[in-house]
Amino acid sequence: MNVALFISSACCPILNLCFGFYPTGNTVSNLIFILPPIYGAIQTYKDGLEKRYLAAFFCLTAVGLGSWCFHMTLKYEMQLLDELPMIYSCCVFVYCLYECFKHKNSVNYPLLFVLITFSVIVSIVSNFFLCRTFIWIVYGALVSIIVLRSVYIVLWVYPWLRGLGYTSLSVFLMGFFFWNIDNIFCDKLRGLREKMPPVVGAVTQFHAWWHIFTGLGSYLHILLSLYTRTLFLKYRPKVKVSCQTFCTY
Repeated sequence: MNVALFISSACCPILNLCFGFYPTGNTVSNLIFILPPIYGAIQTYKDGLEKRYLAAFFCLTAVGLGSWCFHMTLKYEMQLLDELPMIYSCCVFVYCLYECFKHKNSVNYPLLFVLITFSVIVSIVSNFFLCRTFIWIVYGALVSIIVLRSVYIVLWVYPWLRGLGYTSLSVFLMGFFFWNIDNIFCDKLRGLREKMPPVVGAVTQFHAWWHIFTGLGSYLHILLSLYTRTLFLKYRPKVKVSCQTFCTY
């Protein structure tokens, strides 16, 4: 299989495999989506926190597992397994953020219905029309909602959370920057890597850096949401940095 192929449909590009030349780095870098969220889920369960945050951590893990499968196989079915969990996880993040200031263990059934219906529609459209652009537009819209809500919280509700909130956003945007650099300058970067020592070339695999930064940024966002929720419930939470777990609470 020639991984440099750009496969298209009548709708829009399906699979841009520019990054397919570096499957190992792009696969292993997904560990950032898998290991820290598993730790976060364990801590959430031990502390008896609400199950919505267990769902948030597990959804982030699902993104990493799906991306791992895709970069190992470079098949479109696996690409859906990569990208659709991104939509699902964002929906969970939206729910958590908008329920931060409700009574303990409350359930917003109308919002749940809207988000689940929305996820099902996106899944059906993505399956039948094979349009990646549609998924990325939806993902961008969900991320925008999350960012706006997070900014509102750190500016007007809990200003002392600005450090965590801005760090989460900055790390995520750094990943988005690397993703765009890799897409726009793919051919030039590939030519440069061929002239570099293998170790140096591996460090310049910007799609892998996209995984690392967005995975860490997303994990920090869950911590921000969880911190906001526990503050509202008067749990006196603390956030600390750990070399082993990146961040914990």
